[in-house]
Order: sequence, then structure tokens, then C-alpha cells
Amino acid sequence: MRKFLTKRVKAFTLSELLIVLVIVGILVLLALPRLMPLISRAKASEAQVQLGHIQMLENNYFFTYSRFSDNLDEIGFEQEKLVTDGGSANYRIEIVEAGLDKFLARATAVVDFDRDGNYNVWEIDQDKRLIEVTKD
Repeated sequence: MRKFLTKRVKAFTLSELLIVLVIVGILVLLALPRLMPLISRAKASEAQVQLGHIQMLENNYFFTYSRFSDNLDEIGFEQEKLVTDGGSANYRIEIVEAGLDKFLARATAVVDFDRDGNYNVWEIDQDKRLIEVTKD
């Protein structure tokens, strides 16, 4: 029994583990700036999907009432709660203009994804022309 208690187990020391964590942290900090454009593009797909949905709802509204609407509730679109308000949506959706024969909807980022001071903005019109107005 005494022999069992005195047996040493091979393991890492605390200082060895801390050195490994510091090295991994440095590698992450070096890789992060190169990954930011990929992260921005991935998040921009949210705006593209939402604006495509707005375009479809506006067309449905147009076929019913022969005009486009400037009211998101009127066409049946519900804005998800924004990340700034504790939700998950990164873009604020709005209809900039609407009339008898045209509309323009905009998705504006509420978060500066790459922290360069520019907020990503996308727009779509009645012909489904999706344009990135401001790159992040």
C-alpha cells in the first residue's frame, strides 16, 4: 500500500501550461487581423438575406396594392432584436424610399466588425439589385 502512495505521476507543471497558453494567445493575435475580412463577409450575408426577403415581401405587396410600401410592418417584416439591444441581428433594416414604381431598402450594420470606423451598408431595389454601399 505504501508503494502505491509514493509512486510519481508524470504531468505538466503550471509554468509549462502558462507558457503554452501565452504562445497560443500570441498566435491568435497574429492570425486575427487576417481573419477579419472573412468574418465581415460572413456577417454581410445576414444583410443580403434580409434584404432579399424585403424585396420578396415588397413585390408581394406591389402585386396586391399596385404600389410599394415604406412601412416594414405593412409588408409583414419583423426586425430581429439588434446585438446592441441584447439580440442577435447585426443589421438595422429600413425602407429608404417607396412609391408607385420603385423602392429602396437599406441594411446598416450596428457593429463595426473590423473596428476601422466604417459600418457596412447594403441596399436593394425593386429589381433586386443588391449593392454594397459602404464596405466594412
